[in-house]
Formats: sequence, structure tokens, C-alpha cells
Amino acid sequence: MPTDAPPLPSLAGRTQSARSAEELPPVKVDVERVNFYYGTKRALQDISVQLRSNLVSAFIGPSGCGKSTFLRTLNRMNDLIPGTRLEGTIRVDGVDIYNPSLDVVGLRRRIGMVFQKSNPFPKSIFENVAYGVRLNGLTSSRAELHARVEESLRAAAIWDEVKDRLHESAMSLSGGQQQRLCIARTLAVRPEIILLDEPTSALDPISTARIEELIHELRRQFTIVIVTHNMQQAARVSQRTAFFHLGELIEVGDTTQIFTNPHVGRTQDYITGRYG
Repeated sequence: MPTDAPPLPSLAGRTQSARSAEELPPVKVDVERVNFYYGTKRALQDISVQLRSNLVSAFIGPSGCGKSTFLRTLNRMNDLIPGTRLEGTIRVDGVDIYNPSLDVVGLRRRIGMVFQKSNPFPKSIFENVAYGVRLNGLTSSRAELHARVEESLRAAAIWDEVKDRLHESAMSLSGGQQQRLCIARTLAVRPEIILLDEPTSALDPISTARIEELIHELRRQFTIVIVTHNMQQAARVSQRTAFFHLGELIEVGDTTQIFTNPHVGRTQDYITGRYG
């Protein structure tokens, strides 16, 4: 075990102080006693956590600890993998999202997802953003569709870079621009929750900073959950942090508290670099 542990991630510049439970916003997602299986292998063990409206919640932990698997349970993306099953309850606004009668397509419209690798469609910039809007019949005229596309590109902080290139291929954009385009595509269907799975891991520092600034802006309108391997990033962008290890949720709390005064030894060991 190393004796010279690296310093804790800096929280300098954070404007949000620790809040008491009474001051926290309402619960948006309520997870109770969730176990998740790939075949016979249990990947998540007895997870219970509440995610609150208009906060950024960061999931941290070593590779393979279950944080991305858990993220995908929140919009049932794991349903697409054969042989998986979930035990326990996940409620969004009090509704059990694993109820057999639930409209999963509607759920995924309410809970958008942005992946680690940007995945623009091989279409124009405009059509990438318009795709989900058209598919779900969310506008009634061409003018309304154009307005929705512009609104989404502006919200994703990319409008000024692409407004004169809307009919060019999305594949011509840089990596950071493609990721912001994917965020715009998610925003276009007006979700309530945005899930971000390592959204900046393949990006350069400048693009990463732009995405992080965007996350701060989007929190005003959306509940955001981000999986990140970068503890400095979690400290910068989130108000709540959850630490996962070996399929268990070890500790969750205010980000400042998790990074400066964790209550569990395993959290302290991970934060200070003793493993992971």
C-alpha cells in the first residue's frame, strides 16, 4: 500500500456548499434494493439510492465496478442484452419503470442518454437533431421543426459553430462537436433526465471543458447523472457523488463531503489513490 497518496481532487471554485437533507430538491429517481444479473452473474448488489431533481449526480469507481451497468438500468437500456434481469424497484416520479405495462419507448424519451463514444447518424447536422423529433411526432410543421432544432443546438452550445453548416454531414464535425451534437439530439425530444456515460473520455481538454460548462447550464432544466472515471471531473461538475465498488454502492453524499470527509474507509482509499 503506497504511503504517498495523491492529493484529493480540488474543489476550488465550487460555489455550492454542502446542503442539509431538508434543503435538497425533490427526489426524481428512487432506487430500492436493486440487484442486476448478466445470466447467473450478479453485477449489482442491493443498490438503494435517491437521485434528486436538477442536480448533477456523479457515479465514480474503478473500471468494472458496475457504475455504467447501473446507469443503464435507469432507462432500461440493459433490456437490449439477452439474459439480463433485474430485481428490486426503480421509480421515476413515483412510477415503477419496470412495470410490464410501461411504455419503454416513452420512458427512453423522458430519460435521454449520451454515450462514451459520440455516435452521430450518417446524416446532416440538421437531420441528426430532427430525427427523434420526427420519429415521435413532436412537431406539426416544418417551421416548428426548424425552431426545435435551433433551440436544441443552442442549448447544447454548438449553434454558433454549425448554423451555416446545417446540411453538411455530421461526420465532418470534430469529436467534441459530435458529442455536443449528440447532446443536442437528446435534448430535442425534451427529456426530463439526461444520462451521460463517460461523455468526455475520448475528448481533448478544451472539448472536455466545453462539455462540463454545458452540464452546469443544463442542470437548470434537467436532472443529470454522469458516470466518470475522472474524479477531478466529478468534483467539478456534480453536487452529489456515489462511489461504486465490486457491484456495490459503497457511499453516496454531497460531493464536497465525499471528496473531503468520506464516511467509509473504502471510499477514502479510492479517493486517495490507494487502489483503482
